[in-house]
Amino acid sequence: MVGWNYRLVGVPDPIVTANLRWLAGYRHPRHDLPDVREVLRRVFVTPTPLMAGTAAAGDPIAVLPVLFHLLWRGVLAVDVSVPLHQDTVARCGVSSRAGQERLLAPNRPWSRVLPHG
Repeated sequence: MVGWNYRLVGVPDPIVTANLRWLAGYRHPRHDLPDVREVLRRVFVTPTPLMAGTAAAGDPIAVLPVLFHLLWRGVLAVDVSVPLHQDTVARCGVSSRAGQERLLAPNRPWSRVLPHG
């Protein structure tokens, strides 16, 4: 990298890292099914456990990939600092409430880009 250096300023949290790696597996747009997405957005308007919301939205085999994609995109939100499990509570995310979807950009306090020189 010409003109830039970086340094690691700490160790990434292993639980956050594991959760983000899992969700990253669902980042591809093929997991964004509009009909299922809209049902999930309605289900998670109120904070709801993941599997309860998934079951309310339809067949878990079809719904879970869409749910994980929406978590990755920030349309739905969970606390990624604790392990994801069936009772993890999800809700509509910031991008969903703002009416615009965005890619999840995890806060990385352990990495800082510094100008060279």
